[in-house]
Amino acid sequence: MARTDEQLLAAAARGDADAFSAFYRRHVAAITAFHRRRAGGAELAFDLTAETFAAVVRGLEGFDAARGSARGWLFAIALNEWRQAVRRAAVEDRARRALGLQPIVLDDEGLEAVERMASPGVLEAALGALPDAEREAIEARVLDEAGYGEIAARLQCSEAVVRQRVSRGLRRLRATVEEGR
Repeated sequence: MARTDEQLLAAAARGDADAFSAFYRRHVAAITAFHRRRAGGAELAFDLTAETFAAVVRGLEGFDAARGSARGWLFAIALNEWRQAVRRAAVEDRARRALGLQPIVLDDEGLEAVERMASPGVLEAALGALPDAEREAIEARVLDEAGYGEIAARLQCSEAVVRQRVSRGLRRLRATVEEGR
């Protein structure tokens, strides 16, 4: 019997990874489309979709079905991620250019590969295969949403080194995604 979104989130909050996976699969296309319309490019839509679902995982304990639907909550998170991205975009783009880093380009095939990677254990294995320094930088930046300065202080290195680690790690993850196609 199919579970409602609210039931899936409640189960996910209790640690049911399959419930979160079902919720993710049910909504990833809509959230990607939401971000794609606003972002205009696949790579930013991909990043924002990933950040949206990471925020969902972090906020599972705070979801209250009495205050609204799970779908509404999800789209509110997506809108918040978009607003944060707009504020960060100018600063991060200037920094990326200053470091001479190229943006990661992810097309629709790449998005499909990422969705396949969302199956339990695959992403964890790919992250686990990264060098420790790159994995730590990516986890701090993407999962913890920490700023580069904060990560640099935590890892006792410069912001430029953190940016480089994140960029290299994301390239390695992308290569893993492409190999899995």
